Amino acid sequence: MNTIFKNIKGDKAIWAVVALLALFSFLPVYSASTNLVYVVGKGTSIGHLLKHGMLLLLGFTIIYAVHKVPYRYFRGLSIIALPVTILLLIYTLGQGNTIGGANASRWIRLPFVGVTFQTSTLASVVLLIYIARYLSKIKDKTVKFKETIWPLWVPVFIIHILILPANFSTTAILFFMVLVLCFLGGYPIKYLGIIVGVGALALTMFVLTAKAFPDLFPNRVDTWISRIDNFTNPESDADADYQIEKAKIAIATGGVVGKGAGKSVMKNFLPQSTSDFIYAIIVEEYGLVGALVLIFAYMLLLFRIVIVAHKSETVFGKLLAIGVGLPIVFQALINMAVAVELFPVTGQTLPLISSGGTSIWMTCLALGIILSVSAKREEAKEAIKEENNLNPLDILSEQL
Repeated sequence: MNTIFKNIKGDKAIWAVVALLALFSFLPVYSASTNLVYVVGKGTSIGHLLKHGMLLLLGFTIIYAVHKVPYRYFRGLSIIALPVTILLLIYTLGQGNTIGGANASRWIRLPFVGVTFQTSTLASVVLLIYIARYLSKIKDKTVKFKETIWPLWVPVFIIHILILPANFSTTAILFFMVLVLCFLGGYPIKYLGIIVGVGALALTMFVLTAKAFPDLFPNRVDTWISRIDNFTNPESDADADYQIEKAKIAIATGGVVGKGAGKSVMKNFLPQSTSDFIYAIIVEEYGLVGALVLIFAYMLLLFRIVIVAHKSETVFGKLLAIGVGLPIVFQALINMAVAVELFPVTGQTLPLISSGGTSIWMTCLALGIILSVSAKREEAKEAIKEENNLNPLDILSEQL
């Protein structure tokens, strides 16, 4: 055990929060997976639990491996990874088939292992690293909008255009995160206003094109409109609002302390009980107490991410930690908001809690990068400490 702790670097509080969230996730995932067994007729509860455990094990392997990489290397890696992710998004968008009856323009199937992978989540992380690199590069320079169009905004809009047809919620969240990161990175607000306008115009053009040529992007725009309509007017379509109604029933019956682990009833009626609506199952089984503890855990994670960014000695380190860390907590809050009907249905999972390989792996990749930034700070402190502990003979020998 001591050997493990010696090899683990970075912010210990982040390690603790992530480990606790991962351990806790086994309870709701195992409980909610009975829906897949008895209602959908897919696999066994133990099988789903083992799969979730393997995904988390690989996720922690990613965290450990990535946090050992000096974060400065991610500057160059983002330049290499960006065109690769663009090609992956093009390939994913061009599949035009289905996986398990669902629109497959979000996923690709990894060869030999038979696992599906959502390329938009990888593209989101890579793009935010790339933006952090660019913003740190121009930090002390006078920013001219024309000079930033090709190196900054063209890659941003290419990524968003490729994600938008299949996943509007991810596109919207990523666009918002890009704006936040640019604002924190000192990019002029007046130019960000231009980008917001261009983004709104591009979205309008896409919606009009999809309406004019319905076979080009079948059902996508109609799905977005129906979700927003159901959110603003719940009585418009009771069938379409089925999941939200069941989620609200689960939350309402949870009470203060909940029904107890594994005693959820609504898990048998929520189709996405292990992923999109797992928070509703958690509230039903663990009540208001469990809901607040979970929110506190994510807020603590956000606090530690801000601390890591604040203590970083480089602009790139600060922007990198915020850029890849803020979306984790933001996604968690959106998932919770959807469950209590404060936000339209988005399909966003609860980080480190929901089942699903891509979400877990990309969250772990981001956490590994944050811990790499934190580990660099620790290494510098240890070097100073060792230097201060040198006796006069050691100093003399080094000088000689």
